[in-house]
Amino acid sequence: MTVIQKIENNGCGCDDLARLGSLISIDEGLAQIARLTQAVRETELVPLSQAVGRVLAKPVRSLGMVPPFDNAAMDGYAINTGDLSGEGPWELSVAGRVAAGHVPSNTLKRGGAIQIFTGAPLPDGANAVVMQEQVLCTGTHVRLHDAVKRGAHVRRAGEDMARGKTIAPAGRLLTPRDIAACAAAGHAEVCVTRRVRVALVVTGDEVAQQGEARGAAAIWDVNTPMLCAALATPDIELCSVQFAFDTLPALRAQLDALSQQVDLIVTTGGISVGEEDHVKPALAELSAKIAFSGVALKPGKPVSFGHVGRAVWLGLPGNPLSAFVTWQIFGSALCRFLSGQAQRPVRRRHVVLQHTLHHKPGRCELRLARLTGFDSAGREIAEFAEATHSGRVSLLPEMDGLLFIPADTEELPCGALVEFHPF
Repeated sequence: MTVIQKIENNGCGCDDLARLGSLISIDEGLAQIARLTQAVRETELVPLSQAVGRVLAKPVRSLGMVPPFDNAAMDGYAINTGDLSGEGPWELSVAGRVAAGHVPSNTLKRGGAIQIFTGAPLPDGANAVVMQEQVLCTGTHVRLHDAVKRGAHVRRAGEDMARGKTIAPAGRLLTPRDIAACAAAGHAEVCVTRRVRVALVVTGDEVAQQGEARGAAAIWDVNTPMLCAALATPDIELCSVQFAFDTLPALRAQLDALSQQVDLIVTTGGISVGEEDHVKPALAELSAKIAFSGVALKPGKPVSFGHVGRAVWLGLPGNPLSAFVTWQIFGSALCRFLSGQAQRPVRRRHVVLQHTLHHKPGRCELRLARLTGFDSAGREIAEFAEATHSGRVSLLPEMDGLLFIPADTEELPCGALVEFHPF
């Protein structure tokens, strides 16, 4: 067995900010989001069949014992092991049958057997089930050659769930596995957090919609369909998709109206310091509280977070790859907090570099990577792009996640361990 030493490091490596001014680290940005985000309080009852991907607001407990009665674990014959005394073989008379969904009409008598099918209640007097493959039927009798243990092939009442047992705690993001357990516990509906209401505001006079004429200085709109797809989850309600007005007063009014209607406003672009970047000035005029504006990472340095009106605001960069990466890191975490998810999955893990990696020191870089297999020690191997270009998305379909390259790194050799964030 190969023992891999635990890696102790300083996370993404963007914590040393001496030469990066007011930028904060990735982990500090996530910590501020966690500290300053209030979960949605309203709840609703939804049918269990529609609850996958929703977040439980109240725990789910078993309404009764599961299974509710002793029953057969497989097809065969219900017997009492006390009848198998002495040396075998033993011959027992068959007195009736019981199928799943039917109540046994007979009590098992001494020296007898009752044919039984998987899931059927165990007749009174029986304490074991012998598989039909292990008996020889001779007319009205069955012959057993091997001894049977008491309780063999019997599912005991309550062995899976006791009445009142917590099946899924509040804050659980429901998966098909949870749905199975809740159904077994007898629930037709569950109490979940109301869906997080989100508005998406896209800036940029240069973007054109697919299917429309594109001007000589225009580019296709990537952020709108990309983020709409990212927001298409059961616990999110995308209430509004708008394009930002191109004047400060109009944008201020636009953001003000949205801040009274939704839980989260996501903007793309317009958060740098250029004359055409109106988002932060508009927020300032609305007395927004900006928690951070700028993170020491590449791509996505301008990413920002705060509150405006009754809403939380997440400002993503305008370049498509930057917007995608910062949504993966910050947007998905923010939505987890807003929806009240209790579990905080640690998604990052370490992978082995397939070849030498080169990096310009300064900021933590999140570089696209693809998993290609495992090395002889069972560690995942990652190949990666040679560089990060914030406006290029052609490699995204074939990539599995992001490598966290520490800020002070110039080169990492083939075989080095690096943090990896899966998509």
